[in-house]
Amino acid sequence: MKFTDEVVSVIKSIPKGKVMTYGQIAKLAGSPRGARQVVRVLHSMSKKHQLPWHRVINAKGEIGFKDEEMFAVQKLSLESEGIAVSPEGKINLTVYQYWPEC
Repeated sequence: MKFTDEVVSVIKSIPKGKVMTYGQIAKLAGSPRGARQVVRVLHSMSKKHQLPWHRVINAKGEIGFKDEEMFAVQKLSLESEGIAVSPEGKINLTVYQYWPEC
């Protein structure tokens, strides 16, 4: 349960205009190999905790959705916060990745 709470806390801390990767969140939450669990937490708890799910992307700096509709929703959500997203869904991590001070 602690890992899940930490994941929720880290995701809530991502500021507008920034992104974090699934693996980065897992590591900060105490489980460096827990990226898939971060996906599970996002899927099951985004509505309940009003998580900014759209600010979480894969390690390559890409939107992970294969579903066209969800891809478009995430891309538009990121762009509305000033994040440049390529037509293929790529985000420049050097510019937009958030590194919270630990």
